[in-house]
Amino acid sequence: MSEADTSFVPQLDARQRAMLAEMGVRVWAPRPVAATAPAQNETAKAAVAAPAPVVARAAPVAPPASAAPARAVAPAAPTVAAPVADVAQVPRIAGVELMDWATLRDTVAGCTACGLCQGRKNTVFGVGDQQADWMIVGEAPGENEDRLGEPFVGAAGQLLDNMLRAVGRSRSGQGAQGSYIANVIKCRPPANRNPQPDEVARCEPYLARQVALVQPKVIVAMGRFAVQSLLKTNEPIGRLRGKVHRYEGVPVIVSYHPAYLLRTPGDKAKAWADLCLAMDTLENA
Repeated sequence: MSEADTSFVPQLDARQRAMLAEMGVRVWAPRPVAATAPAQNETAKAAVAAPAPVVARAAPVAPPASAAPARAVAPAAPTVAAPVADVAQVPRIAGVELMDWATLRDTVAGCTACGLCQGRKNTVFGVGDQQADWMIVGEAPGENEDRLGEPFVGAAGQLLDNMLRAVGRSRSGQGAQGSYIANVIKCRPPANRNPQPDEVARCEPYLARQVALVQPKVIVAMGRFAVQSLLKTNEPIGRLRGKVHRYEGVPVIVSYHPAYLLRTPGDKAKAWADLCLAMDTLENA
C-alpha cells in the first residue's frame, strides 16, 4: 500500500497501515459531498480501479471491455428456501420477542434449549454498540470465544478488527464509529463442528431479538450459517455476494467469515469489496 492510499487517514499508525496492507486493502473514505455530473461520476469511479494488492472501491473483478463499469448497488436478489429443521416442532422460549437487553442476556446465559449447553464454558451473547447502524453476524463460537464469552476473538477476531478499522469502525466504538457483533449460535459446538439445523432453529429467536433491539441500518452476514439463518437460503456465498438482500427489512450484505479468509487469503479482496458495498448501502439508506 502506498502513502497516497493512506495519507487521508492520519489516525492510523504505521503498524495499522501495515496490517491493512497485508489484507490487500485500502482504507475506506466517504465520497465527497461536492456535486458532480453523472457522467463525470461514472468516469471517476471507473478510474479508481488499481492493480493488486490495492483493491479499488469498485467490484474486485474488472468488467469485460465491452461492458460499461458501474458502481450502482444491485437490487435485492430473491432468496431460495433452505432445508431447515421443522420450526413447528422445535421448542421455543416464550416471550423472547418482548425481552429487553438485560433479560435477553440473562436468558441466553441460562439457556438449555439444546444439547450445546452441556459442553459450554460461556455463552457468547454479543458485543459492541447496542444502537449501532452497522451489525456483524457470524456463525458459532469457537474455542477462544467459548473461553472468553465474546464473539470473534483469536486470529479471526484480529482480522475482523482490522477489517472494521479499515472502514472507520470498531467493536468498542460508538455511533458512526461503532458496530454490534453477534453470532447465530450462542454456544460452542463440540470440536467446532458445524451447528445442526435444530440448534440453529433454537438459537435464532435470540439473534432475531438482538437485531430488533439494535435496529441496524445494514447487516454484514459472515459465513455460510449466518447467511443461511438470516436469508433462509442454501445458495453458496459466491452466488449471493455483490447484492443487497433483506432481513426483516434490513439490508444484508453477504461476505466470507474471517476464519475462511485466513485459510484462503486470496479472497480477502472480495471481502473488502463486500465491506465497500455495505458502506455504500449505509450511505444510501
